[in-house]
Amino acid sequence: MDLEMFILLGIPQTEGLETVLFVIFSFIYLFILLGNSLILVAIISSSTLHTPVYVFLGLLSIFGMLFPSVMLAYLSGQSQVISFKGCAAQLFFYHILGCTEGCLYSVMAYDPFVAICHPLGYLLIMKPGVCLGLVVITWLVGCLHATILTSFTFRLSYCGPNQVEYFFCDIPAVLPLAYTDSRVGSINVAFLALMLLFSVCVSYTRIGIAILRIRSAEGRQKAFSTCSSHLTAILCAYGPVIIIYLQPTPNPLLGAVVQILNNVVSPMLNSLIYSLRNKEVKRSLKKVFQNVILTVGE
Repeated sequence: MDLEMFILLGIPQTEGLETVLFVIFSFIYLFILLGNSLILVAIISSSTLHTPVYVFLGLLSIFGMLFPSVMLAYLSGQSQVISFKGCAAQLFFYHILGCTEGCLYSVMAYDPFVAICHPLGYLLIMKPGVCLGLVVITWLVGCLHATILTSFTFRLSYCGPNQVEYFFCDIPAVLPLAYTDSRVGSINVAFLALMLLFSVCVSYTRIGIAILRIRSAEGRQKAFSTCSSHLTAILCAYGPVIIIYLQPTPNPLLGAVVQILNNVVSPMLNSLIYSLRNKEVKRSLKKVFQNVILTVGE
């Protein structure tokens, strides 16, 4: 008889620290919400930012606000009993968000590739219909990937222990409880992450070659600065995924630490990179604040 529920044990080796961690992560989450919300406000309020790269950035900000909620949902209580179907739903929605975000990073790498390597054809290549199509494709790939993983994971027989040594239902934590353990699911996630990272590296390699051909030293420096920031954010997103899902023997503590970095640090880093280092976003926010002050003054 298969299990009807799982017990999430939480972050390993943090027994008794749930309240402290909840307070700490709540403050970090508020910072993430603030940073990503400001990016969305800047993009929506400024017509000059209604371009493909900023549309993708707005979607990325939404993902950045959703991921940290996974940890806060657990830390709000010391333990959590979750039904078999609830566990499957949690895994499905987590991976549809994760895969879609990974595909979005690849799309965001394609945008500067077109802008730098094919500047004259940028408006034709990245027209609104194409951008919408790319967004739809990222969601379809994410949905398909999450459906396959969830179906594979929960078609296995679970009739033994029901304690998940993790703070949410994820493949490396749930699969060891199956009657027939298999790492195919974890390998598939890591393989997809490697494929997406490879596509990003191909785009940025072509971008790097194009930048080196720029005659102006100032132009090269500006282009390298922008691309290096974006590439840093992308590596911080893909790196943890590869580490978590390619562990020879799943380590709950290592997985939890890396997952926390992935769910908290990456969204916070994104808000810093794409707002504080972006002149267009800062200029748009400055206008928004000036309008708010003028409105209040009246």
